[in-house]
Amino acid sequence: MSRPEKNSTMPRHHILITGASSGIGAALAEYYARPGVHLTLWGRSEERLGKTASAVRAKGASVDIFSIDLTQADEALKALAYTDDQLPIDILILSAGMADIRPHGALAESAETALRMSMVNFATPVAMATEMANRMAARRHGRIALMGSVASFHDLPLATVYSGSKAGLGRFSTALQAAMTPHNVRVCLIAPGFVDTPMSQRLDGEQAFLVPVEKAARKIARSINQGRGVLVFPWVFQMTRLLEMVLPRPIAHRILRRLDVMQHPEHEKTAHQ
Repeated sequence: MSRPEKNSTMPRHHILITGASSGIGAALAEYYARPGVHLTLWGRSEERLGKTASAVRAKGASVDIFSIDLTQADEALKALAYTDDQLPIDILILSAGMADIRPHGALAESAETALRMSMVNFATPVAMATEMANRMAARRHGRIALMGSVASFHDLPLATVYSGSKAGLGRFSTALQAAMTPHNVRVCLIAPGFVDTPMSQRLDGEQAFLVPVEKAARKIARSINQGRGVLVFPWVFQMTRLLEMVLPRPIAHRILRRLDVMQHPEHEKTAHQ
């Protein structure tokens, strides 16, 4: 655990981003990086976090990195409290996540995968968001963004735990938004479709309307800055969400069972944190 960098002037904004070692988290770190901003970046790979930190510093921001495994919720909460005590967090972006689909020939994901994914995608971000919501409400200022997925809108037979954990996170996010709005704390649920990141690059199969990661970061940051409650993109997934809501469930399930997506075997059971 590192200590905040000492600067001659106090940063105007402090942003903590989980999953900042690659993908959307790293792109958001670079988007927000500028003089006067302090970024605290979390991830499992200290080496990849270091690369993100170098890009952030080149843009004039100060930065700290924390190598944290989100399956260890108690340690994550301790690190979060320590960081906020050192310099109050203005924006918390919970971008880290774990994606997996059932192995070839299996009927469902393994119990081990289900437990890890539930911690990374739901339990730990919920605990962190709750802790920061209480702290931000006391200051009457702050924004919290949680990374959901359009997968949460559908009953995906190939990814029951992923879609289920993201669905739980989505309901928590909108519930927390209802609780925190009177206290001037904005909560934003981000529900992207396919974004060109290492997570999506693991998959074999059609990835409709793939969004470049830099474009995704711009969309997400704008929604957070505007205090928007929910962002679903690309727009076509708003339509598929409505379509499944009106379809009888047996028909929807029959369609979803026909999805043919596989992930590269060497990347199975890996987390993007």
